[in-house]
Amino acid sequence: MLLFGGEKAHDVRCGKCGSLLYSVVREGAFVHVTMGTLVDAPKIRPTAHILVGSKAPWFTITDELPRHEELG
Repeated sequence: MLLFGGEKAHDVRCGKCGSLLYSVVREGAFVHVTMGTLVDAPKIRPTAHILVGSKAPWFTITDELPRHEELG
């Protein structure tokens, strides 16, 4: 179990390489799926960038979506 925002989460990883596949959170009410594991293009699109205050300094955000430095 991993704590996510103070709540327990269950992470599922690839048995071969250890990459995160998905996490079950909020007592099973939600599943966070790693985008790279999807076969088809997702129908929902990003609406904002979060936690940009701690992004890697070498990564440049190139779109005009809203940016939030931290949670809350």
